[in-house]
Amino acid sequence: MSTERVNPPELSPPTGFSHAVVATGTRVVFLAGQTALDTDGKVVGATLPEQFEKALTNLLTALRAVGGTPADLARVTVYATDVADYRARAPELGRVWRRLAGRDYPAMAVVGAARLWDEQALVELDGFAVLP
Repeated sequence: MSTERVNPPELSPPTGFSHAVVATGTRVVFLAGQTALDTDGKVVGATLPEQFEKALTNLLTALRAVGGTPADLARVTVYATDVADYRARAPELGRVWRRLAGRDYPAMAVVGAARLWDEQALVELDGFAVLP
């Protein structure tokens, strides 16, 4: 699989995402939304950064289960119940992302959500990856 991250100079410089990702491979993996659920199905973490770390860990666990790596992510959507809090904590969330997934950023979006499936969840991540 190959990926090309494209960030046109005509657009604002991206911070923590890529404007476009061209992915060439043979398998597309669609990753279900992941919240901060532990193996008992309970939401863990009281703060957005704690829940973001667990949700990202869960997303990457699903990706690794099919033979993928964080570099294979082509697109991730983040659903946040408090976008203002997400923006305020963006530097900390970025550090979590880089520690767990590295610096090969997928195309990303953050979407405000009034509520997620798990009532205690503050954040949910889904996406897709392209594997060789």
